[in-house]
Amino acid sequence: MHLKHNSSAIFGPTMHNVELAVQFLLQLAVILIVCRIVGLLAVRVGQPQVVAEMIAGVLLGPSFLGLFWPEVQQALFPWDSSQQTRDTQCYLFPASQLGLSLYMFVVGMEFRIDMARAQLKSSLAVSSAGMIAPFVIGAGLGWGFFHNTKLFPEKTSLTEAMLFLGASMCITAFPMLARIIHSKGLTGTLMGTVVLGAGAMDDATAWALLAVVLASFEGDYSLAAKSIGGGLLYVLFAFQVVRPLLAAWRRRVHLTEESLSEGAFILGLTALVLGAWFTDLIGLHAVFGAFIMGAAMPRGTMTRDLIAGIQPLTVTLLLPLFFTYSGLNTKIGLLNTPFLWAMCGMVVLGAIVGKGLACTIAARLSGFPNRESLAIGTLMNSRGLMELIIINIGLQRGIISESLFAILVIMAIVTTLMASPIFDRLMRSSDPV
Repeated sequence: MHLKHNSSAIFGPTMHNVELAVQFLLQLAVILIVCRIVGLLAVRVGQPQVVAEMIAGVLLGPSFLGLFWPEVQQALFPWDSSQQTRDTQCYLFPASQLGLSLYMFVVGMEFRIDMARAQLKSSLAVSSAGMIAPFVIGAGLGWGFFHNTKLFPEKTSLTEAMLFLGASMCITAFPMLARIIHSKGLTGTLMGTVVLGAGAMDDATAWALLAVVLASFEGDYSLAAKSIGGGLLYVLFAFQVVRPLLAAWRRRVHLTEESLSEGAFILGLTALVLGAWFTDLIGLHAVFGAFIMGAAMPRGTMTRDLIAGIQPLTVTLLLPLFFTYSGLNTKIGLLNTPFLWAMCGMVVLGAIVGKGLACTIAARLSGFPNRESLAIGTLMNSRGLMELIIINIGLQRGIISESLFAILVIMAIVTTLMASPIFDRLMRSSDPV
């Protein structure tokens, strides 16, 4: 009887798992509908779809739906109080991570490495300014919050608090930059290339800082060495081994036909999955491995058809799941005092001044006109998707409290909301600044 029970549990779906699967399908339908409705409204005010999905995720979470219709929110996204986890997290979380990895794979394939190399000096200047200034401000706020608030859990040290908040402040919405630049027809332009190059450098540095924080939190700094060293070796392997092998294979099988074969498509997806798996294994996020593998893909028929096959389903179906997952963890209601809202205001102001202003000045010193410098600073100031990724990791590992998580979500939304309309206004005007 005992063996029969175990066999059923292992090889057959339990009633609980079937119920979760059914619940997940309902959640998926609700998420798609809400994201579409919010997206239609966002377009009217000049916001991209990614911003609509960020807002939709918060609306579906405890900050809005759970506040006004808690029974509905609990029925859609039930919370298992006995395990302190969401019942449907076992489906929603991995699906959201798959969507992120696929999306970053596409972003990597669209990235112009040749242009980035040619404009390395300008990208490095903008990136350095966009990292140093907000990191100093974020670390200072982390020091103040640690000593004067309860926004960090007791097990978080002062160094960890300062490093984590500094990394959170200097992150850039790299995927969103790619989408805005593509939608505005700036792909391959000088400004577009500099912004993408600077954004990639900023996010790589932020991930390295996060690796140090996580290693310190675990009490083992060898984890940081493993993450950073492994990440560098992975980049070398992707460009020095994987890219030449794929290019040689493409020439050998004469991959010049009009469309990509099914086998070649599967090969590209396999490379993506293995890259994402490896960087996740060494302590970096899977999105880092996905982006690098996308950037290493040989350009031509392979990248064109991989993008065409992956992008529509990823952007419309899988990526919104991540924003919803983040929204389920966002409890703006925890900011229930003027003091906490003042702290939130300080974070938002510090983020705008530290990132936007510093990048604008660096772009101007690199030779860009005033208006384009302001546009670069505006784009670099948006946090978007990458901010949500890094603070989700901080919340899951217990480095930050739910209140600080809510503050950082608000900062991500505000800075992202600012980007597109200000950028459009700057680029529409032909008058000199």
